[in-house]
Amino acid sequence: MNRDRAEFRRSIQGLAPGEWNALGAGGNPFARHEFLAALERAHCVGHDTGWEPRYLTLQDAHGLAAAAAAFVKTHSFGEFVFDFAWARGYERLGRRYYPKLTLATPFTPATAPRLLVRADLDHASLADRLLQQLERYATGHGLSGVHALFLDEPARAACARRGWLLRRDCQFHWTNRGYASFEDYLATFTAEKRKKARRERRRVVEAGVRFETRLGGELDEALLERVYELHRDTFLRHGHEPYLTRTFFSEIARTLPESLMVKLALHGRSVVAAAIFFRSPEALFGRYWGAVADYHSLHFETCYHQGIEYCIERQITRFEPGTQGEHKVSRGFEPAITWSAHYIADADFRAAIAEYLSREGAAVEAYALEVQGHVPYRGRRGTRRIA
Repeated sequence: MNRDRAEFRRSIQGLAPGEWNALGAGGNPFARHEFLAALERAHCVGHDTGWEPRYLTLQDAHGLAAAAAAFVKTHSFGEFVFDFAWARGYERLGRRYYPKLTLATPFTPATAPRLLVRADLDHASLADRLLQQLERYATGHGLSGVHALFLDEPARAACARRGWLLRRDCQFHWTNRGYASFEDYLATFTAEKRKKARRERRRVVEAGVRFETRLGGELDEALLERVYELHRDTFLRHGHEPYLTRTFFSEIARTLPESLMVKLALHGRSVVAAAIFFRSPEALFGRYWGAVADYHSLHFETCYHQGIEYCIERQITRFEPGTQGEHKVSRGFEPAITWSAHYIADADFRAAIAEYLSREGAAVEAYALEVQGHVPYRGRRGTRRIA
């Protein structure tokens, strides 16, 4: 490869979707050209958002050889890997933490391919080249460092080889172990937890709520408006507007109709709640939800039980419902370690952050093992390897 063919682009829209997706985005919706382009077109990223695109591309004689979606950040919101304390440490010493460079899918706390490489090329060497270019961009533009978030295993290994600082966090994921039905799944619970799950589901039915599943291509603008307003209300209750604009959902329903999925909760003919998911052949990703009233157990049913049932029916291997939430454990979700990697340009800060991450990592591992002791499954408490 000609080593002079590296380029940082301020928009993904000049790149061919087929070429980008052929680099290994695969079925993961959050790594695909369509998802990233929708964020741009809907003005979720770009001017005055604090997410300025810097798409790194490597070209060879056959076209696009490797790429990474990176953003110059002037804040840390929408990342879900929290480094606010690091920024305060810089400020106390009169240094600038922002701007920084972030390698991630904006507003998306889900593991996805980060260092995309064409299948006919050596992934390890091209991934290393991408990381070199990101480091050079950061140091050459006065950025405090590079932060690669929610890494898949190839990207984690590549960052480790270059000596980036690795950071652990804990989410709660559900694994499909070949269940024939939801009742077959519940049969693996202890009697107490099984009774609780059935009671939660029964209360929703007794309230007269039923569910429909709609893919992106089955959502007209009126229904998209309803779903958006429900999810927006959840954000407003927490004091801020949603990260994603209304236009984004129209864009993604149009460009990734098979990846967007919505569970509608209906009472009579009225939509009283909705949960927004994305899906790949291997995984279901829970993202947002909203409801017009506080129906008993409706949140658990819409966001968790309905998602699990969907995975069982379609033989989807994994369900990632989003960040945080120990309440997920009693519904069958188990602790799973997620990874980020950090290139810190300043040597003194790098050493201090490395020491912090060593302590934090041990605490995260201990927490995950402790939580594993509370899963509802018969005979599996404390036995699952946390990874």
